[in-house]
Amino acid sequence: MNSEVKYNYRYFIIIAMVALLMSSCAGTKMKREQKADIVVSRARSYTGTPYKYGGTTTLGMDCSGLLMRSFEAIDVYIPRTAKEQSKLGNKVTIGELKKGDLVFFKTMKRKGRITHAGLVTDARKKDRIIIIHASSSKGVIEVNLMSDYYRKAFVKARRLKF
Repeated sequence: MNSEVKYNYRYFIIIAMVALLMSSCAGTKMKREQKADIVVSRARSYTGTPYKYGGTTTLGMDCSGLLMRSFEAIDVYIPRTAKEQSKLGNKVTIGELKKGDLVFFKTMKRKGRITHAGLVTDARKKDRIIIIHASSSKGVIEVNLMSDYYRKAFVKARRLKF
């Protein structure tokens, strides 16, 4: 083989190897943390949206509508109501919470009934676990789950597989 053919052959091999490497990287799945970031980012895009019972748009949003729309960002489709959402995934304790986990509350005096839901946006500190939810008085906001009101109303948390 002459030197020009050897050069072209090497060049071809290098290009083929780079293409193979790039295609294998493109097919890798996103990690849970990356997907959780996308879900949280979508939820935060609704910050300030007024509360509307049954709402699922920027014109008005309720707590379960916020969760439903947020998970759609990663093509995960969850039920419409907080009660049904609270049955998904695996149970986790407050101490195990991570970004992307769902939290559920009993905010009315109805015995044992889930009435509210939120999404964990930051759980790096035990005394400061931030959730986003649709407040009936303030719209979509982030609050500390460990504040007295939310800690007392807390019922359970669930972690979805995504």
